[in-house]
Amino acid sequence: MSLQVLEAQTGENPVATVLILHGLGADGRDFLPVAEQLDLSSVGPVRFIFPNAPVMPVTINGGYQMPAWYDILGADLTQRQDEAGMRHSQQAIDALIDREKSRGVASERIVLAGFSQGCAMTLMTGLRHPDRLAGLLCMSGYLPLADKTAAERSAANQHVPIFMAHGTRDPVVLLPRATASRDHLQSLGYAVEWHDYAMEHSVCQEEIADMQDWLLKVLA
Repeated sequence: MSLQVLEAQTGENPVATVLILHGLGADGRDFLPVAEQLDLSSVGPVRFIFPNAPVMPVTINGGYQMPAWYDILGADLTQRQDEAGMRHSQQAIDALIDREKSRGVASERIVLAGFSQGCAMTLMTGLRHPDRLAGLLCMSGYLPLADKTAAERSAANQHVPIFMAHGTRDPVVLLPRATASRDHLQSLGYAVEWHDYAMEHSVCQEEIADMQDWLLKVLA
């Protein structure tokens, strides 16, 4: 599966890439306004990549077709998981990371980011990627296939910085699901920088400011 992408650059010859995965039912344009608010000028030119998820029937929405990284089979996001769909998307996202490396951006200068389903795919892909990444930026999501993470994770990303942010009033991915994911990652030895905000299933200005600070650290 080859993904369609939108791209934006802050200058010629980018020295870093931020690859942002949107949530269920959205598309690559969803996070363009967020990227435009990030001042990463001290890093140098940065390329932002916004892939579009494939369109597929989503079970929880009555089989309605929409952009999705994988099927959602029920309200409990971790009880029944579309493992085949997740692994299919993982391969496509890995291919985008490899494409950036072929364009001259080293893997340790690539941040993988995502919101909701995109957050799940960020953790799914980033923790298994064979080359060290700059960081994983995880918004309003959870760790998928948590019981398989320990066996499948990549040693190269054992110490990858992880930013996790969540709304305390999130009605879609409930806060306990996110904190359980954080705790599981920490139990596996990952360093997670945790933030929560008084918001629902969304992004807020305070979060964008914290994301900018974290990106400046991991891309310094």
